Amino acid sequence: MGSKKIKKSKKRFFPNTLTIANMFLGFISIILIMQSEYLNAGLLILLAGLMDIFDGKIARLLGISSKFGVEFDSLADTVSFCISPSLLVYSLYTYHLPFILGLVISFVPLICGTVRLAKYNLETDENSHKSYFIGLSTPISTVTILAYMYFNNQIGGEGFYGDPNIALGLVVILSILMLSPVHFPKVPLITFKSDSTNSILLLILVVCSFSLIIWKGFALLPICLGYIITNTFLWAVKIRPGNI
Repeated sequence: MGSKKIKKSKKRFFPNTLTIANMFLGFISIILIMQSEYLNAGLLILLAGLMDIFDGKIARLLGISSKFGVEFDSLADTVSFCISPSLLVYSLYTYHLPFILGLVISFVPLICGTVRLAKYNLETDENSHKSYFIGLSTPISTVTILAYMYFNNQIGGEGFYGDPNIALGLVVILSILMLSPVHFPKVPLITFKSDSTNSILLLILVVCSFSLIIWKGFALLPICLGYIITNTFLWAVKIRPGNI
């Protein structure tokens, strides 16, 4: 019995380490944002997103998913995908607004993201086997904000991060989608031996990954917007990810 517990705790070490890495990267990104190192902060948040993708998948693969892991993961996500993007939005896109209004709009991703994570935790047992999220996930919302920043920086050069009004409009829409009933597909399993839907999503993921390597910010924004708009449309016409 004791040896089984030791083996399980050893197995938990790797996914928990990834969760800690997610939180640590989010923490460093906050410091970089405060130092006006926005592009570098964005890279760390993207790395945190990779940690977030794999910690839960590895835990499920090893058969060691737990309520502690779910709660711990959500706390890490709060740092990387709620606090950090809110601070980024305030620092980059609210300079033309009255102070209080800027604070309120910047707070929207934080409150909506936190509520989204709390709802997800309550529904974890029910939704763990579903191939989709109900509501836009906090990492995708954050990556879309970063995509807007990188896209405009590549076009306009150093110090240009896009029109603040468009950015704030995007932030509000993403925040609403986080709390919406829209279905968004999860990251596919890394196998072509699963169902056809998973294979299609995996192929799309591979193509998108190569596009990001080649075109970087020019590819990231269209990919994010395409994912959001397509799945919102499919949900609106009652075509669900699991039924494609």
